[in-house]
Amino acid sequence: MLLASILVLAVGTYTMRLGGVLLRDRLQFPDSFQRLLPMAATALLAALATTAALMEGAHFAGVARPAGVLVGAVLAGRRMPFVVVVIAAAATAALLRRAGVS
Repeated sequence: MLLASILVLAVGTYTMRLGGVLLRDRLQFPDSFQRLLPMAATALLAALATTAALMEGAHFAGVARPAGVLVGAVLAGRRMPFVVVVIAAAATAALLRRAGVS
C-alpha cells in the first residue's frame, strides 16, 4: 500500500510539472492574479509552519515547541547561519521540556 501511494504521488507530481510546461503558452492569467500567486504560496507555507509549530496531532503542542520556533525565527531574522538557528531552536525546546515546561 505504501509503495502504491508513493507511485501515485510520483505520477501526480510529474503530471503537474509536465502540465505546467505544456500549458505555459496556452494559458494567460490576468495581471492581478499573477501578482497574487506568490502571496498565496507564502500564505500557504506560513499556515503550514504555524500548524506544525503549534499543533501535535489534534492537540496543542505545549509551550516548548512554539518557544523554540520563536527563537529560531528571531535568529533567522538576524541572519544567523542556518545551523545556529536550528541548534538554538532545538536547544530552547529541549531545555524548556527538561525544566518541566511542556
